[in-house]
Amino acid sequence: MNETQPQQVRWVTVDADYAEQRIDNFLLAQLKGVPKSLVYRILRKGEVRVNKKRVKPDYRLKGGDEVRIPPVRVAEKNPLPSANLERVQALTSQILYEDDVLMVLNKPAGLAVHGGSGLQFGLIESLRALRPDAKHLELVHRLDRETSGCILVSKRRSALRSLHEQLRNKTMDKRYLALVRGQWQSHVKQVAAPLQKNTLKSGERVVRVDAEGKPSETRFSIQQRFTHATLVEASPITGRTHQIRVHALHAGHPIACDPKYGDPVFDQLMQELGLNRLFLHAHRLRFSHPQSGEAITVEAPLDDMLADTLKKLRAQQAKG
Repeated sequence: MNETQPQQVRWVTVDADYAEQRIDNFLLAQLKGVPKSLVYRILRKGEVRVNKKRVKPDYRLKGGDEVRIPPVRVAEKNPLPSANLERVQALTSQILYEDDVLMVLNKPAGLAVHGGSGLQFGLIESLRALRPDAKHLELVHRLDRETSGCILVSKRRSALRSLHEQLRNKTMDKRYLALVRGQWQSHVKQVAAPLQKNTLKSGERVVRVDAEGKPSETRFSIQQRFTHATLVEASPITGRTHQIRVHALHAGHPIACDPKYGDPVFDQLMQELGLNRLFLHAHRLRFSHPQSGEAITVEAPLDDMLADTLKKLRAQQAKG
């Protein structure tokens, strides 16, 4: 964040797309860079008015509401990346599906979904630079920086609400391909283990299986066996940070080239085949279209490195 700048009193007319959104969440989006505590303070003190009346933080907006936003100091937004940057331009070729209300991209490995933590920009900032006329681009869900594959982006607030509801109701189907160490046991079809976020002394954030953690479940199915590895399909029922990676480790089968949870000996074997990234890829996404209700299925092809690794493993297997 850079220098802060004062704002004047603003009156905002609520677009129909924002109907039913809570006023506190609306303000957090309008006042990016303002601490949550300050947002709730100006609500509590009555400095925020809706149709000239005080409202509580859980007030749900209606289309046409007039919201008074008082002058507060807002941290300046980081500038968007140039739409001409090669890496930003390359995202255009990664769009797998697009219509008026949403798009699905095949996110490259190594690209964070959003800026922060020392990163100037990520996927969503890049898309906003590419599509300056699309005012409501938002991530529907997230992928780890090291993970590639299908990621869903909404272009309208109403679509975001519908897709989030599908995530909450567990009706959106997300499938990942992962190459794991050893022979996955046929009877292990799901891992249900609570997950807890931890921060190490170094400041690194890791996730561990912990009885005090949040309930978490991933379903697994075997796709192909190799001499020292198994290709599995993973379907997360819950959506916890690093869930598939930690559940695979918990089952005794860490994912290939996982920088946080991997096995160095297994990783060395995979690196000799040319693999130098996490072998976790969101290969299929299935959801109901927010407007038509039609079932949409989108598949993302493996990148060259993952596809080549599997090709070499199959060649080794054929040789016996």
